[in-house]
Amino acid sequence: MLTRLVLSFLLVLGAVAKPLTIYFIDVEGGQSTLIVSPSGQSMLVDVGWPGFNGRDGDRILKTAKKAGLKQIDYVLITHYHLDHVGGVEQLVDRVKVGTFITHGPNTETGKQADVLSAALERAIKTANAKTLVVKPGDSIPLKGVDVKVVAARGDRIMNALPGAGQPNSFCSQSEQKKPDPSENARSIGFLLTSGKFRFIDMADLTNNKELELVCPNNLIGDVDVYLTTHHGLDASNALPFVHGVKPRVAVMNNGAKKGGSPPAVKIVRETPGLADLWMVHYSIDSGKEGNPPDTFIANLNENDEGFGIRVTAETNGSFAVYNERNKFEKKYAAR
Repeated sequence: MLTRLVLSFLLVLGAVAKPLTIYFIDVEGGQSTLIVSPSGQSMLVDVGWPGFNGRDGDRILKTAKKAGLKQIDYVLITHYHLDHVGGVEQLVDRVKVGTFITHGPNTETGKQADVLSAALERAIKTANAKTLVVKPGDSIPLKGVDVKVVAARGDRIMNALPGAGQPNSFCSQSEQKKPDPSENARSIGFLLTSGKFRFIDMADLTNNKELELVCPNNLIGDVDVYLTTHHGLDASNALPFVHGVKPRVAVMNNGAKKGGSPPAVKIVRETPGLADLWMVHYSIDSGKEGNPPDTFIANLNENDEGFGIRVTAETNGSFAVYNERNKFEKKYAAR
């Protein structure tokens, strides 16, 4: 009887101790990030490109299988651009989807906008999926973690998140740029919290919208892992935002020839307190001096095998980052 009780306790303890896992999938300069919470529920953030003989759909499916998933509970479409929503029909042809999350209808018009909107509608119908529209301040119901929407459809949270709200001393080092009327500025950005661990993904939010979240006061606070905004392009990654949220680690979902802009890479690498920058691809534009050591880069060549980066995080704030290409892993202690 005692042995049975001990085994039951160990099984419960094992279930509680599961880490949060985040897979940064190589979709060649687009976004597709798979999050598996300690509860086992999953959320895929964006779905990569269309075409390429189903390349991105295949890579997402492969990653889902690695994660032991039979379905994806939530698919968050951050905004209606080809490299973020284009692969949606590939996805539903391969994986069961529970709910699609958006900021509402596409704010852009024209032929390509219509094509992308129609593709999403077909995918929702094919998957027989539910839909959820979110706005700033909403929580995404991913069990086991807290996912707070901080920006969506051009709006942002108005009040600081718990523990945040302090003046940002970096605000004088950047200024507003010309307003961005595109879907990039309407991206859904969110902060995910698992115990003491904090991860932020702002999709393709551009400079002015980043500044609104951190200037004059930082409404977000510090984070552990930062997915660099807009694939590491310098239309985003405003210095007051990046330095203001003080990531311990940054991950860049760039392609060989997309993202990884030298000015943005410089801002990220010079962030006070940053331990490491990890990159999905070696950035040709940034060259040897701008890129981190090869150890921290998942794909060294333009036409590589689609290696990804994985983060596993404990609720005490410690986490590890793993490079699929070379099997290199680095652990980061809790603050």
